[in-house]
Amino acid sequence: MAGEASLTTLLQQMEPVLNEGEFVFCSTGAIDDKYWQKAIGTFREKEGLTVIINKMTADEFNLSYELVFSWITLTVHSALEAVGLTAAFSTALSNEGISCNVVAAFYHDHIFVPQKDADKAMSILQNLGG
Repeated sequence: MAGEASLTTLLQQMEPVLNEGEFVFCSTGAIDDKYWQKAIGTFREKEGLTVIINKMTADEFNLSYELVFSWITLTVHSALEAVGLTAAFSTALSNEGISCNVVAAFYHDHIFVPQKDADKAMSILQNLGG
């Protein structure tokens, strides 16, 4: 099933969901199975492996991090070639002073916002589609 590409439809149907838990971004030089098995997401950069992981797991593995995030999933199946969705929600959040880190996966967009801003971000995203 192909993802949705219409920005209007994406905004109307995005239905943000706040996932339970506290999440952190860590960087590690080691590529270890324990990270892969527990990670929400990973990305290899020249400086090291970025791991998005539950805060409790990061603490268990003694991984350092700078900020604790909440994870919001937009449940609409967005096409990878869709244009404007990231700009729309990041601008709306930015206008309210909320930073966001975005992961576009195959089916959905995932937004990581500072934990203190989660409720406000959810309200903004819920109202974005009209």
